[in-house]
Amino acid sequence: MAYGNTTLAKGSDGDEVVELQMRLAGFRGTVPDGDFGPGTELQVVKFQQDYMKRDAPDGVVDDATFAAIEQFAADQPIDFGSLACPCSRCDGFGQGRFEGEYRAGKPHVEAYHLYEYPGVHKMLLWAVRALKFYLPQYNFVINSGYRCAENNKMKNRTSTNHHGKAIDLDVPLGPGEDRRDDMRRCEEIRGLLVERSAAQVGWSAADRKSLEPANIAPTWIHYDVRSYRRKYLADGYFCISSEQLDRPSA
Repeated sequence: MAYGNTTLAKGSDGDEVVELQMRLAGFRGTVPDGDFGPGTELQVVKFQQDYMKRDAPDGVVDDATFAAIEQFAADQPIDFGSLACPCSRCDGFGQGRFEGEYRAGKPHVEAYHLYEYPGVHKMLLWAVRALKFYLPQYNFVINSGYRCAENNKMKNRTSTNHHGKAIDLDVPLGPGEDRRDDMRRCEEIRGLLVERSAAQVGWSAADRKSLEPANIAPTWIHYDVRSYRRKYLADGYFCISSEQLDRPSA
Protein backbone atom coordinates (compact mmCIF):
# COMPACT_ATOMS: atom_id res chain seq x y z
CA MET A 1 0.00 0.00 0.00
CA ALA A 2 1.36 3.44 -0.96
CA TYR A 3 1.94 6.19 1.59
CA GLY A 4 -1.22 8.23 2.13
CA ASN A 5 -3.64 5.51 1.06
CA THR A 6 -4.19 3.74 4.36
CA THR A 7 -4.50 4.80 7.99
CA LEU A 8 -1.29 4.41 10.00
CA ALA A 9 -1.22 3.82 13.74
CA LYS A 10 0.82 2.16 16.47
CA GLY A 11 1.73 -1.32 15.25
CA SER A 12 1.91 -0.36 11.56
CA ASP A 13 5.14 -1.05 9.76
CA GLY A 14 6.80 -0.86 6.37
CA ASP A 15 7.76 1.76 3.80
CA GLU A 16 4.70 3.93 4.50
CA VAL A 17 5.88 4.34 8.07
CA VAL A 18 9.40 5.19 6.90
CA GLU A 19 7.92 7.99 4.79
CA LEU A 20 5.88 9.25 7.74
CA GLN A 21 8.90 9.20 10.05
CA MET A 22 10.89 11.31 7.58
CA ARG A 23 8.12 13.85 7.15
CA LEU A 24 7.71 14.31 10.90
CA ALA A 25 11.46 14.41 11.58
CA GLY A 26 11.19 17.82 13.25
CA PHE A 27 8.35 16.87 15.59
CA ARG A 28 10.37 15.07 18.26
CA GLY A 29 11.75 12.72 15.64
CA THR A 30 13.02 9.17 15.44
CA VAL A 31 14.91 7.11 12.89
CA PRO A 32 13.27 5.91 9.65
CA ASP A 33 13.09 2.26 10.71
CA GLY A 34 9.55 1.59 9.48
CA ASP A 35 8.31 0.58 12.94
CA PHE A 36 5.35 2.62 14.21
CA GLY A 37 6.20 2.33 17.89
CA PRO A 38 5.92 4.77 20.80
CA GLY A 39 8.47 7.16 19.28
CA THR A 40 6.56 7.51 16.02
CA GLU A 41 3.28 7.77 17.89
CA LEU A 42 4.77 10.70 19.83
CA GLN A 43 5.80 12.33 16.53
CA VAL A 44 2.22 12.14 15.28
CA VAL A 45 0.79 13.38 18.57
CA LYS A 46 3.12 16.40 18.60
CA PHE A 47 2.29 17.21 14.98
CA GLN A 48 -1.44 16.97 15.64
CA GLN A 49 -1.07 19.05 18.79
CA ASP A 50 1.32 21.74 17.53
CA TYR A 51 0.54 22.08 13.82
CA MET A 52 -3.05 20.82 13.57
CA LYS A 53 -4.05 22.36 16.94
CA ARG A 54 -6.05 19.32 17.96
CA ASP A 55 -7.25 19.42 21.53
CA ALA A 56 -7.16 15.64 21.77
CA PRO A 57 -4.40 14.29 19.50
CA ASP A 58 -4.70 10.53 19.12
CA GLY A 59 -1.48 9.59 17.29
CA VAL A 60 -3.43 8.00 14.42
CA VAL A 61 -2.56 9.15 10.90
CA ASP A 62 -5.97 9.54 9.29
CA ASP A 63 -6.91 11.38 6.09
CA ALA A 64 -6.95 14.73 7.88
CA THR A 65 -3.46 14.17 9.26
CA PHE A 66 -2.09 13.13 5.87
CA ALA A 67 -3.60 16.31 4.38
CA ALA A 68 -2.12 18.44 7.15
CA ILE A 69 1.35 16.99 6.51
CA GLU A 70 1.00 17.95 2.84
CA GLN A 71 -0.06 21.46 3.82
CA PHE A 72 2.87 21.67 6.24
CA ALA A 73 5.24 20.94 3.35
CA ALA A 74 3.58 23.58 1.18
CA ASP A 75 3.80 26.12 4.00
CA GLN A 76 7.56 25.62 4.36
CA PRO A 77 9.21 25.28 0.93
CA ILE A 78 12.90 24.40 0.70
CA ASP A 79 15.12 26.47 -1.60
CA PHE A 80 17.33 23.91 -3.32
CA GLY A 81 19.14 26.68 -5.16
CA SER A 82 20.62 27.82 -1.87
CA LEU A 83 21.47 24.21 -0.96
CA ALA A 84 23.49 23.54 -4.11
CA CYS A 85 27.28 23.46 -3.99
CA PRO A 86 28.84 26.72 -5.24
CA CYS A 87 31.97 25.10 -6.74
CA SER A 88 30.71 25.24 -10.40
CA ARG A 89 32.50 21.92 -11.01
CA CYS A 90 29.88 19.45 -9.79
CA ASP A 91 26.18 19.41 -10.62
CA GLY A 92 25.40 21.05 -7.28
CA PHE A 93 25.37 17.89 -5.20
CA GLY A 94 28.75 16.27 -5.67
CA GLN A 95 29.85 13.61 -8.10
CA GLY A 96 29.11 10.49 -6.06
CA ARG A 97 32.78 9.86 -5.37
CA PHE A 98 34.68 8.28 -2.48
CA GLU A 99 32.05 5.92 -1.09
CA GLY A 100 33.63 3.81 1.63
CA GLU A 101 36.77 5.96 1.73
CA TYR A 102 37.90 7.86 4.83
CA ARG A 103 40.38 10.59 5.68
CA ALA A 104 43.87 9.19 5.94
CA GLY A 105 44.85 8.22 9.48
CA LYS A 106 41.31 8.72 10.84
CA PRO A 107 38.83 6.18 12.24
CA HIS A 108 36.33 4.71 9.80
CA VAL A 109 33.39 6.66 11.18
CA GLU A 110 30.94 8.97 9.45
CA ALA A 111 32.71 12.15 10.59
CA TYR A 112 35.61 11.20 8.30
CA HIS A 113 33.69 9.47 5.52
CA LEU A 114 34.63 11.11 2.21
CA TYR A 115 31.58 9.95 0.27
CA GLU A 116 29.78 12.64 -1.71
CA TYR A 117 26.21 11.62 -0.94
CA PRO A 118 23.68 12.10 -3.79
CA GLY A 119 21.92 15.15 -2.37
CA VAL A 120 20.90 16.38 1.08
CA HIS A 121 19.35 14.03 3.63
CA LYS A 122 15.55 14.21 3.59
CA MET A 123 15.21 13.85 7.37
CA LEU A 124 17.32 16.95 7.81
CA LEU A 125 15.26 19.02 5.38
CA TRP A 126 11.94 17.97 6.90
CA ALA A 127 13.38 18.88 10.31
CA VAL A 128 14.33 22.32 8.99
CA ARG A 129 10.73 22.77 7.86
CA ALA A 130 9.58 22.13 11.42
CA LEU A 131 12.11 24.63 12.76
CA LYS A 132 10.71 27.31 10.46
CA PHE A 133 7.20 26.42 11.60
CA TYR A 134 8.09 26.69 15.29
CA LEU A 135 9.97 30.00 14.87
CA PRO A 136 8.10 31.97 12.18
CA GLN A 137 9.38 35.24 13.62
CA TYR A 138 12.87 34.48 12.24
CA ASN A 139 13.90 34.76 8.62
CA PHE A 140 16.10 31.68 8.30
CA VAL A 141 18.68 31.79 5.54
CA ILE A 142 20.63 28.77 4.30
CA ASN A 143 24.22 29.97 4.33
CA SER A 144 25.84 26.61 3.69
CA GLY A 145 24.28 23.56 2.09
CA TYR A 146 26.13 21.05 -0.05
CA ARG A 147 29.92 21.42 -0.25
CA CYS A 148 31.59 18.82 -2.44
CA ALA A 149 35.19 17.65 -2.28
CA GLU A 150 36.21 20.16 -4.96
CA ASN A 151 34.71 23.02 -2.97
CA ASN A 152 36.48 21.80 0.16
CA LYS A 153 39.76 21.76 -1.74
CA MET A 154 39.21 25.33 -2.96
CA LYS A 155 38.53 26.51 0.60
CA ASN A 156 41.18 24.32 2.26
CA ARG A 157 38.56 22.45 4.31
CA THR A 158 38.71 18.85 5.53
CA SER A 159 35.23 18.40 7.01
CA THR A 160 32.88 16.14 5.05
CA ASN A 161 29.71 16.97 7.01
CA HIS A 162 28.42 19.05 4.11
CA HIS A 163 28.66 16.17 1.65
CA GLY A 164 24.88 15.94 2.08
CA LYS A 165 24.68 15.36 5.83
CA ALA A 166 24.54 18.96 7.10
CA ILE A 167 23.02 22.37 6.61
CA ASP A 168 23.99 25.72 8.16
CA LEU A 169 21.28 28.26 8.92
CA ASP A 170 21.56 31.92 9.80
CA VAL A 171 19.16 34.62 10.96
CA PRO A 172 20.33 38.02 9.65
CA LEU A 173 20.86 40.71 12.26
CA GLY A 174 18.03 43.14 12.70
CA PRO A 175 18.33 46.91 13.17
CA GLY A 176 20.47 47.70 16.19
CA GLU A 177 21.45 44.06 16.81
CA ASP A 178 25.04 42.93 17.33
CA ARG A 179 27.01 39.70 17.73
CA ARG A 180 25.78 39.18 21.28
CA ASP A 181 22.18 39.25 20.06
CA ASP A 182 23.11 36.75 17.36
CA MET A 183 24.74 34.41 19.87
CA ARG A 184 21.77 34.62 22.24
CA ARG A 185 19.35 33.85 19.41
CA CYS A 186 21.36 30.85 18.25
CA GLU A 187 21.33 29.44 21.76
CA GLU A 188 17.56 29.90 21.84
CA ILE A 189 17.20 28.06 18.53
CA ARG A 190 19.44 25.19 19.63
CA GLY A 191 17.39 24.87 22.81
CA LEU A 192 14.17 24.65 20.82
CA LEU A 193 15.63 21.99 18.51
CA VAL A 194 16.66 19.89 21.51
CA GLU A 195 13.22 20.22 23.07
CA ARG A 196 10.93 20.00 20.05
CA SER A 197 12.94 17.89 17.60
CA ALA A 198 14.88 15.58 19.93
CA ALA A 199 18.19 16.87 18.55
CA GLN A 200 21.41 16.64 20.54
CA VAL A 201 24.18 19.19 20.98
CA GLY A 202 27.29 17.35 19.83
CA TRP A 203 27.52 13.81 18.47
CA SER A 204 27.62 11.49 21.49
CA ALA A 205 24.47 9.46 20.79
CA ALA A 206 23.86 7.37 17.67
CA ASP A 207 20.84 7.96 15.43
CA ARG A 208 20.15 11.49 16.65
CA LYS A 209 20.04 14.72 14.70
CA SER A 210 22.99 16.82 15.90
CA LEU A 211 23.86 20.47 16.45
CA GLU A 212 27.29 22.01 16.66
CA PRO A 213 27.76 23.56 20.12
CA ALA A 214 28.12 27.29 20.62
CA ASN A 215 31.91 27.17 20.89
CA ILE A 216 32.05 25.88 17.29
CA ALA A 217 29.04 27.68 15.81
CA PRO A 218 28.47 30.81 17.92
CA THR A 219 26.43 32.81 15.39
CA TRP A 220 24.86 30.19 13.14
CA ILE A 221 22.99 26.89 13.44
CA HIS A 222 24.76 23.82 12.13
CA TYR A 223 22.30 20.90 11.89
CA ASP A 224 23.44 17.44 10.75
CA VAL A 225 22.71 13.72 10.64
CA ARG A 226 26.27 12.43 10.77
CA SER A 227 25.47 10.41 13.92
CA TYR A 228 23.04 8.22 11.98
CA ARG A 229 24.11 4.64 11.39
CA ARG A 230 24.97 3.67 7.82
CA LYS A 231 21.61 2.01 7.16
CA TYR A 232 19.92 5.37 7.72
CA LEU A 233 22.37 7.06 5.35
CA ALA A 234 21.50 4.94 2.31
CA ASP A 235 21.39 6.82 -1.00
CA GLY A 236 17.58 6.73 -1.09
CA TYR A 237 17.38 9.07 1.87
CA PHE A 238 19.02 11.90 -0.09
CA CYS A 239 17.43 14.30 -2.58
CA ILE A 240 18.40 17.11 -4.95
CA SER A 241 15.03 18.78 -5.60
CA SER A 242 11.72 19.69 -4.02
CA GLU A 243 10.06 17.09 -6.23
CA GLN A 244 12.27 14.35 -4.79
CA LEU A 245 11.81 15.62 -1.24
CA ASP A 246 8.04 15.82 -1.40
CA ARG A 247 7.28 12.81 -3.59
CA PRO A 248 6.50 9.74 -1.45
CA SER A 249 9.13 7.06 -1.97
CA ALA A 250 6.63 4.37 -1.06
